[in-house]
Amino acid sequence: MGSSERSLSQDLVYDILSSPRRRYVLYYLRQVDEPIELTALAEQVAAWENETDPDSLTDQERKRVYVSLYQTHIPKLDDAGIVDYDQDDGTVTLAPGASAIDEYLQKSETDTPWQRIYLAIAAAGSLLLLLTVFDVSVFGVVADSVAALVVVVGFLVASVLQYVEYRQRKAETPPELQRKR
Repeated sequence: MGSSERSLSQDLVYDILSSPRRRYVLYYLRQVDEPIELTALAEQVAAWENETDPDSLTDQERKRVYVSLYQTHIPKLDDAGIVDYDQDDGTVTLAPGASAIDEYLQKSETDTPWQRIYLAIAAAGSLLLLLTVFDVSVFGVVADSVAALVVVVGFLVASVLQYVEYRQRKAETPPELQRKR
C-alpha cells in the first residue's frame, strides 16, 4: 500500500499496540524473521494467549485466533505498512514500516539490569559468609553476624536504588500510560 514510506502517527502506533494479539504477532514475526503462514502464526498466538503449547490447543482456540487475525489484526497491520500479507499464499512477514514502531517496543538502553545486580550481591554475599564461617585468612576476624549484616545492607541499598529509579521513570511517564497498581 506504500504506507511503509510514510511515518506513522503516535496515535496510530498506540492504537496498533493497544491489542495484545497484535503485539504477539509483531513479537513472533521478529523471532522468525521470514514469511510465516497465517495458520502457524495464529496457532502460536493462540498458544501464548492460552498459556499452553501449540499441540495442546483445541480447534476452537485455534479458529478463534485465526479468524480474528485474518479479519481484523493482519489487515490493520498491513494497512499501516507494518506487515506484508500475501493473500495468495497466506503468508505474513514484517514490512520495512515495522521499524517505525521500534522505539515504542524496545527497552531503553539506560535500564538498569537489576537481576544481575541482585545476583552479584547474592554471590558476593555467599562468598563473604562462607569465608567468615570457615575463618579463611583475614575473614576469620570478621564476626559472622557482621558479614550477614553486610549482605543484608547490600540488598537493602540495591532495593532502595531500584525503587528510586522506578519512581523517577514513573514520574516521566504520562499519567494515561501508567499502569494502575
